[in-house]
Amino acid sequence: MTDEPEILARIQSGLGRITLNRPKAIHALNKGMCDAMIAALLAWKDDPAVKSVLIDHAGERGFCAGGDIRMIAESGAGDASEAKAFFHAEYRLNHLLFEYPKPVTALVDGIVMGGGVGISEPAEVRIATENTTYAMPETGIGLFPDVGGGWFLPRLPGFVGTWLALTGARLKAADTVFLGIHSHYLPADAVEAFRSILAADPAHPADFADGLEDDAGEAPIEAHLPTIDRLFGLDTLEEIFAALEADGSEWATAQLSTLKTKSPLSMKVTLRQLRTGATLDSFADNMAMEYRLGGRVVRTHDFQEGVRAVIVDKDNAPKWSPASIEGVTDETLDALFAPLPADEEWTPLPQLA
Repeated sequence: MTDEPEILARIQSGLGRITLNRPKAIHALNKGMCDAMIAALLAWKDDPAVKSVLIDHAGERGFCAGGDIRMIAESGAGDASEAKAFFHAEYRLNHLLFEYPKPVTALVDGIVMGGGVGISEPAEVRIATENTTYAMPETGIGLFPDVGGGWFLPRLPGFVGTWLALTGARLKAADTVFLGIHSHYLPADAVEAFRSILAADPAHPADFADGLEDDAGEAPIEAHLPTIDRLFGLDTLEEIFAALEADGSEWATAQLSTLKTKSPLSMKVTLRQLRTGATLDSFADNMAMEYRLGGRVVRTHDFQEGVRAVIVDKDNAPKWSPASIEGVTDETLDALFAPLPADEEWTPLPQLA
């Protein structure tokens, strides 16, 4: 055990700096980490001495690999109260960052998945490096791309967000910057110079990022965008599967093969989540939807089985139930998306309500 705090929050010459400090777990978020970040951000929100905020990470393994999945699964196997408490805090943090009145910069140098996406996507400046690997891989463990995925993913170009969410595809910086997931590309060896400049003059991080940014290179995804829009812009998962099969190209066949390994329930939840999220007027409404889903989905067979197969036993052979997409009914989805009792719904922080 160590007494080292999992979040390092301090003010450096007008820069509020939050450093994720759980490197052995690739900074996977837990409720304590979310609470600590919320406390720091609220303390700095109206402090004139703090000009902007920087979120980065300690160590070299990555920015943030997601949430504490083992805890969430153990809680979901019971009454899910601990999981729901985590989601409530995490989603309040996501919303606070989305609404934050001062510039926020996220230095996404390394792995950024799930919960890491949730604390970086709301930032004004989102810097990727050659080490960046981005993904929302939740359908592979029976979950769905939460932490704002229902808002951000359908607002990417065309239907590329649907493709990312359903397949869990991993992207490098050339693609993430091209798609606007990240705002700037910096070589990893320029990151320290950016930190130093920002600490000296923290008021305008976007200007410094603009001045230092480099070319991330050609985006491999660009060539596939028309195909993605044609095949992943359809209304139902059955239509997407059929279109991929009918297309028959090497790329489409590979996508279909990937989808067939994912949880049918998760994929249908995810497709409805993104289609619904695209119609919502506020980020808070999206987070309320995702909170309803989160507390219910973690109690499903597929989430428990996905965590067992991928994270606990690591046999990568989950037995999904239902085993096919046709077995997931609209009634099942309606129950997962249904409103909660008024006193159980997710709400923003009182300071933002």
